[in-house]
Amino acid sequence: MKWDRLFIAIGLCELAGFIGAIFTLPALIDWYPRLQKPFFNPPNWVFAPVWILLYASMGIAVYWASEKGLTQKAKVLFGIQLGLNVLWTILFFGLKNPALGFVGILLLWISIMATMLEFRKIEPKAAAILIPYLLWTTFAGILNFYVMILNP
Repeated sequence: MKWDRLFIAIGLCELAGFIGAIFTLPALIDWYPRLQKPFFNPPNWVFAPVWILLYASMGIAVYWASEKGLTQKAKVLFGIQLGLNVLWTILFFGLKNPALGFVGILLLWISIMATMLEFRKIEPKAAAILIPYLLWTTFAGILNFYVMILNP
């Protein structure tokens, strides 16, 4: 195992989370608390640790895939999903626009699935470690949908 490459991969993914946090934190103070949310919305403190773990899993996934020979297509798909992840945060929290956020999270979900399918060809465990990310994004998409509907 090349620890330096693993830490760089995880660090780059966590950096995406940090960029997202720049847009999220102000909205958590002045906008998000005032929104109507569905009954199954978790408490705010749940989101940060979950996302930290998910960004780490993204880094591990891309590291594992790169150790087996990351294709250009896999690199592009991974980059797209990481970029869409940040974009969703900007749309939902930065612009305070749940409708645009919902479109963004749908695109993110599709890009995660495409990344997983491509990673599976290279290193199946790299795709498997992204399953919680896909599931959490599905849940986040459902939350986003309800926030959009409950706050016209």
